[in-house]
Amino acid sequence: MRWFLRRGDQLVVASILVMAVLSGVAFFGIQKMRSIDYIDIDEAPSVEYRFLVDVNQADWPELAQLPGIGETLAKRIVQSREMQGPFLDHSDLQRVRGIGPRTVDSLRSYLLPMPEAEAIASDASTIPAS
Repeated sequence: MRWFLRRGDQLVVASILVMAVLSGVAFFGIQKMRSIDYIDIDEAPSVEYRFLVDVNQADWPELAQLPGIGETLAKRIVQSREMQGPFLDHSDLQRVRGIGPRTVDSLRSYLLPMPEAEAIASDASTIPAS
């Protein structure tokens, strides 16, 4: 049987194969020496971020990210805040049409704490100077 490659061509192919094998061994050897631990995305621990919103400062796109609040309710919250003033506490959100006590309770973990109504400074003209 005759060979399809001449002796010189066989040497070139053999040397290319040897170089490929040596390169692979060197690559995996270097990786092993570095001892890099790759993170498997499916096994990576989940990270929980806390999303808090100030209802007296947030614009409607930020409010729309809250669970149970869509674009329409978010725009109503902003409109109520602009027309009737800031919300004094979380339950004050019930003045917005479409928001009831259950909705407020489900949102409490996403809302920044608000000061008590008594702790808010009132108008200086109504308090006598001492």
